[in-house]
Amino acid sequence: MGDSAVHTVDFHFDPMCPFAYHTSVWLREVREVLGFAVRWRFFSLEEINRAEGKKHPWQRPWSYGWSLMRIGALLRRTDNALVDDWYAKIGHTLHVAGGKPHDPEVARALLAELGHDPALLEVAIEDESTHQDVHADHQRVIDAGGFGVPTLFLRGTDSGSAQCLFGPVLIDPPTGQRAVELWRVVTGMSQFPNVFELQRPKSAVDQAAIETALRPYLAGRDWHSVNRGQIVEFQHTS
Repeated sequence: MGDSAVHTVDFHFDPMCPFAYHTSVWLREVREVLGFAVRWRFFSLEEINRAEGKKHPWQRPWSYGWSLMRIGALLRRTDNALVDDWYAKIGHTLHVAGGKPHDPEVARALLAELGHDPALLEVAIEDESTHQDVHADHQRVIDAGGFGVPTLFLRGTDSGSAQCLFGPVLIDPPTGQRAVELWRVVTGMSQFPNVFELQRPKSAVDQAAIETALRPYLAGRDWHSVNRGQIVEFQHTS
C-alpha cells in the first residue's frame, strides 16, 4: 500500500501517552499534504497495563485518559473534527505545556476554550454508553494483536482489509517533506505483511533525548509510568 493509495487512517490513541501525541502531530502534518482522512479512535494504556486487583478504568468515577476519551467519544458522535480538536487541545496541554488536562476542572476549561459548554464533561461521564464507545475501540486493537499506542489502521481505496501497524514512535515530529518521507517508510512497511518488527536500539544519548522530550509530560502526570521499550505504561495511583 503506497502513500497515495491510503484513503483513511484510523489512529488509536491514549491521550496520556506522549509518544502517541507526537505521532499525531506528525500525522496531522502529512494529512495536510496528502489529503487522506484521519479517524480518531481510542485505546487505554491504563486498562492494558492494569495490575491485578486494581479497578478497571470504567469502574472509577474519574479515570484520567479513559474519562478524557469518553468526552472525545461524545464529541465524535457529532463530528470527527470535534474529537480531532479535543485531542489536539488536551495533548498540547499535557505533552507540550506540562499541564493537567486529566484534572476535571482543567478539562472543563479546555472544553470552554474550544467553544463547548464545560458541562459537556458531566454529560459524557453520566452517559454510560460512552464507556461502550471507548471499550469497543480498545477491543479492536486487542483483537488485531495490538498492545499499545500509537496504533494505525491503514485503509486504501480498494475494499480490502485495513493494515494494522504499531507506531511510528517518535519524539521530534518531522514537518514538510521530511514528514512525507517518514509516511512513505510507514506505508512501505505495510506492503510486507510478514515483516513484523523493525526497531532501533536506544543508546544512552537516545535515552537522554527521550527524557528531555518527555519533561512536560513528566511534570503534568499524576500517575506512575514506566517506559518499557517503546511503550509508556501508566497506572492510577489510587
